[in-house]
Amino acid sequence: MNETYKVALYCRLSEEDKKKAKKGDDSESIKNQKELLLRYCEIKNLTVYDIYADDDYSGSDRGRPDFNRMIKDAKERKFDMILAKTQARFARDSSLIQELLYDKFLEWNIHFKTIVDNIDTSSIGTKKSSQIIAMSDEWYLEDLSRNIRTVFENKKIQGHHIGSFAVYGYQKDPEQKGHLIIDKEASEVVKQIFYLYAQGYGKTNIARILNEKGIPNPSEYKRQKGLRYKHSGGYTGTLWKYFSIDNILHNEMYIGNMVQNKQCNISYKNSKKKQIPKSDWIIVEGTHEPIIDLELWNTVQKKLKQKFKSFGDGKIGLFAYKVKCMNCHSSLRSSKNHGKHYLKCETRFFHKEACPGAFISTEKLEKEIIKQLKKLSEELNSEDIEKGISLNDNLLQRIKKLENEINKNKKEIKKTDDYLKQLYLDKLNGTLSEYEYKKFSHDFQTERENKNEAIKEGKDKIKELTKRLKNADERKEIVNRYLNVEKLDRTMVEILIDTIYVGTNDRKNKIQPIKIEWNF
Repeated sequence: MNETYKVALYCRLSEEDKKKAKKGDDSESIKNQKELLLRYCEIKNLTVYDIYADDDYSGSDRGRPDFNRMIKDAKERKFDMILAKTQARFARDSSLIQELLYDKFLEWNIHFKTIVDNIDTSSIGTKKSSQIIAMSDEWYLEDLSRNIRTVFENKKIQGHHIGSFAVYGYQKDPEQKGHLIIDKEASEVVKQIFYLYAQGYGKTNIARILNEKGIPNPSEYKRQKGLRYKHSGGYTGTLWKYFSIDNILHNEMYIGNMVQNKQCNISYKNSKKKQIPKSDWIIVEGTHEPIIDLELWNTVQKKLKQKFKSFGDGKIGLFAYKVKCMNCHSSLRSSKNHGKHYLKCETRFFHKEACPGAFISTEKLEKEIIKQLKKLSEELNSEDIEKGISLNDNLLQRIKKLENEINKNKKEIKKTDDYLKQLYLDKLNGTLSEYEYKKFSHDFQTERENKNEAIKEGKDKIKELTKRLKNADERKEIVNRYLNVEKLDRTMVEILIDTIYVGTNDRKNKIQPIKIEWNF
């Protein structure tokens, strides 16, 4: 060593070091590490080139900013030696230790030395000690990671919020750790998104509306509030987009449920994220105040499952996917003529004997619904209806219909299972080739999955209708809420109506049967 021999000092402190340190014990602090290393250089008469320090970074993290700056400088031979308090301060990753200390540093002619555990790459005798320390440090990190993960998972199961940032619309409760409270400003935007979607506006159109109003997207909003939240940068990084709207509309956090464990690190050594299957998410109900009520939430979720076609102005039809032909039960399709919207059954166009068809203007249908709604309200205030006679009959009929559909699907699934067994036997005896077996079995399995999904949806619907059956007061409140409406919007249609059946128009007798299955 001579006067031109330059030394780089490296210090590191991680969050786990801070937590395990005793009160008043700053032996692991950045400050003390620096003092120790500088004192060593002074005694040995070494010239310090620079001090590299990473605060709050794990020893297995390869993304440490000052660490990477130091390695870059080492490659460019800006100094001759790296000095650290211990090997663990430098790194806790055995593969990284091997790669740098006994490969790259030798190639770059960089000397590595530690003060406390006496690792010195210029001494052949310390290589094995270095490798043993590296393995021990890595085992420590792996155990620590597992323990931390277990603690966090337990907190998630208890409904505590674990995360650096609250979901858009909420903020962390300053008085209760792990609890969320409503952010008044952002929550109004969340409500607006749900209301607009329920009224028929598409996700892209909602994003455009918010952008035109100059409302910052969630990441930009957090940044403006002083949170260290990164976004993609530039002007477009502050804009609302289709997927940000979609994420909000699907997020159960807005009905008061804590949804966590949606993603995790690839490993304790790699901070890159991977998605966790929805079946493994941790969801705890009723942990915080909801922004969206269940009625609006259910309306939106039902709509999200359907594929709507807009009229070109960003809005879907008032009765989209709500109206069916009374004869063949096909959904009526929207058409437009001379500026007016109509609904028609297209089955009759396939074959003249397939269906007599159904045809009605949306204007006429809207008037009929408002008329029946007012009539229903009058009946609701009579003694008979108050006891639930008329509405209960309607709900019981729908429950019975759903039960029949479930039983039918169960029988179809049994048939499908029998077909699959037979297919397998045909493959074994050579009647079917492997290609044919895979093709046919895939089709049958897809059909079975669809039937199972239909059964699940049917059971959920029965549960919902049974709940309504028991609550006559709630049904009365819903009807009276919309008693004096003169015009419907998409939100009202979603809340009030499950399905509308329209029959063939008898022009001679001026009769067109219309049956409404209400949502209450």
